Amino acid sequence: MELDLDESSLAIGRIERALSRIERALTERANRPSPPPGASDQSALKAEVTAVIGELDRLIAEANRG
Repeated sequence: MELDLDESSLAIGRIERALSRIERALTERANRPSPPPGASDQSALKAEVTAVIGELDRLIAEANRG
């Protein structure tokens, strides 16, 4: 199944939004005077990173198929 232009645009949009959320979370962590965030913050960040990697893997696989 090949990605069409609309699907690719949607995937890129999801990647951009996830990267923005990751950037915002990292900025907030850097600006926090309190101790490092708890496990729930860490899990949410890991989930965002995993989502970005999954979208990129999907786009790369589709591009390799033609």
